[in-house]
Amino acid sequence: MPILRLEMHPGRTPEQKREFVREATRAAVEILKCPPESVDILIQEIPRDQWAKGGKLLADG
Repeated sequence: MPILRLEMHPGRTPEQKREFVREATRAAVEILKCPPESVDILIQEIPRDQWAKGGKLLADG
């Protein structure tokens, strides 16, 4: 049972998320040879004030 985790900033539309999970599931089924119902995808939206890169919060620019 593949579990795919996507962490990203908020702002994508529900349709973008639907398209992502549809295509990610298709790729997993094709490459991993598993049934689509065995693919779980977890999307976690992390605000910029909770995400840091290079020692700085992204919210700080």
